[in-house]
Amino acid sequence: MRQLALMLLLPILLAGCATGPRYDTGPVALDLMPAMVSANPEPYRGTEVLWGGLIVATHNLPDYTEIEVLSYPLDRAQRPLADRTPQGRFLLRQAGYLEELDFASGRRVTVKGVLAAPKQGRVGEAPYTYPVVEASDLHLWPPARREPERTRFQIGIGVIFGR
Repeated sequence: MRQLALMLLLPILLAGCATGPRYDTGPVALDLMPAMVSANPEPYRGTEVLWGGLIVATHNLPDYTEIEVLSYPLDRAQRPLADRTPQGRFLLRQAGYLEELDFASGRRVTVKGVLAAPKQGRVGEAPYTYPVVEASDLHLWPPARREPERTRFQIGIGVIFGR
């Protein structure tokens, strides 16, 4: 009886561990990176992409919010891997208002959407062609927890999951 109860509870407990979105990647151009689109944007207009990275800046405009993102590769859970090599920058546009304090510089974001007309801008003093993603699905990742350094010493029996 206990085994049956454990077998029924295990899937529920594992589902509770899912921490991020699971986008349908069937129609998405997974091999397309922002730097490639920036170099030659026109052939890619209308292409659906799934990109993510670290927020550089957020600007609220009259009809939408525009977020500049430094792109990074995504892991299996579609979380940006900020310890990898950046893949260029892009702008994401979300209809309506997003709070700039929530979408602050340094936060991780993942977006699924369609490439629109590129926008000319600057990165520092250098001109840059930003690919623009019209967001259909947007996920803001929780801020990274910073735990104080401390000595970790534990005695026990069991399984420990951690980073």
